[in-house]
Amino acid sequence: MLCSRIGIVLCLVVGMGAAWLVDVAQADQDVRPNLLVILADDLGWGDLGCFGSSDLQTPHIDRLAREGMRMLNFYANCPVCSPTRASLLTGYYPDVVGVPGVIRTHSWNSWGYLNPKVELLPNFLAKAGYDTALVGKWHLGLDRPNIPTARGFTYFHGFLGDMMDDYWNHRRHGINYLRENEQEIDPPGHATDLFTEWACQYIRRHHQTQPNRPFFLYLAYNAPHVPIQPPEEALNRYRQRHPDAPEKRSKLAALIEHMDAGIGRVLQTLDELGLTESTLVVFTSDNGGQLDVGANNGPWRSGKGTMYEGGIRVPMVVRWPNKIQANSQSEAIALTMDLFPSLLEAAGVEPPTDRDGVSLLPIWLGKAEDLLARELFWVRLEGNKAGFSYAIRRGKYKLIRPAPTKSLAPIEVFDQLYDLEADPYEKQDLAPQQPQLLSEMRRLLENRIKKTIDVPWRDEQGLGPGEIAPQ
Repeated sequence: MLCSRIGIVLCLVVGMGAAWLVDVAQADQDVRPNLLVILADDLGWGDLGCFGSSDLQTPHIDRLAREGMRMLNFYANCPVCSPTRASLLTGYYPDVVGVPGVIRTHSWNSWGYLNPKVELLPNFLAKAGYDTALVGKWHLGLDRPNIPTARGFTYFHGFLGDMMDDYWNHRRHGINYLRENEQEIDPPGHATDLFTEWACQYIRRHHQTQPNRPFFLYLAYNAPHVPIQPPEEALNRYRQRHPDAPEKRSKLAALIEHMDAGIGRVLQTLDELGLTESTLVVFTSDNGGQLDVGANNGPWRSGKGTMYEGGIRVPMVVRWPNKIQANSQSEAIALTMDLFPSLLEAAGVEPPTDRDGVSLLPIWLGKAEDLLARELFWVRLEGNKAGFSYAIRRGKYKLIRPAPTKSLAPIEVFDQLYDLEADPYEKQDLAPQQPQLLSEMRRLLENRIKKTIDVPWRDEQGLGPGEIAPQ
């Protein structure tokens, strides 16, 4: 009888324990954050108030910084668009997944093909119960299998192509790449306003229909990419404050301020729906600013398209109320691909172990001040295999190998070596004075290049999906 009673008690205890585990598991499900990633296009490191700009106003991105953390040594995975976007969604270096360069409409000018076999960030989140949406610029393929709704996003409202030739008519080479899911659409309005409105609509609709389900929203603006076309009212407001500013700078600053206002509307939507505290927000850029249209990359050398700091170092802000200390900053050196495991861990999903990115979550939560030392690598293809440019960083040293010119000199002749600790603005090339160090850095670079140089960046027919062969 006693044994029976003990058995009954044990069953009750085990049952209560199982129920408690179910409750805890359900509680974990309930507290998983919404994930909002906002990506600007060609935004310079110094073109935000919270990163030192004094000639433009970005109060809403500044708010994210005030309420969250700035990462001061954050790098894009490439100085141009598509590769960085591939790294964000895969957690790999871009050449590993077949995107060493920009994916474009015409096959003769397109330098990437996203490997269809690689599972993307939204796939992992969807399997964990997240609703996944992309609003804005995709830029990783023009047709199946490389369109958002075939790569893990349950909802897509945006632009498939690389850039718009006009912010108002939304065409590229005369082609309309605007889609809602896979349906071609042709709405009126400035692209930044459309993307903002669509993001707000998605958040409201999700909150109304699936209030207990977390969402992942990837909001990718094409601002402030060329052509620099701010709405007239935004430009007039800027001119009133800065009547003596050069026209080029006025237009770019107005376009950035207009994007910031849109981000403010998205943040206000979170506020109105009571979602602010349950939403982790990341803001960054896909590469540095384009200097010839007036971008400000802060103190860093050069800009978009180059492997100098101005081309790859980008602003980055992350906010998660009551999790990330407000008005904090980190000196940790990180890359776009690190967002992949970071977001998965924040969502309670164990990241795959084969990816190149490392989680920044301990940094964000104040549980670590830095990451383990690692070598960092950048690649860009433009033109053909002779058009590769590279950079590699080990500790404080950085080697840059620009794409060769028409010179017949060996590629290595163009290598440049910098000590970023003593010379953060890359003014003094150490290559002539440090032959031994130069040789070691070259060896590291060559070893890294060998790992992926044969990864295909075309499909089997030599064309990316949706690409148009030259006539």
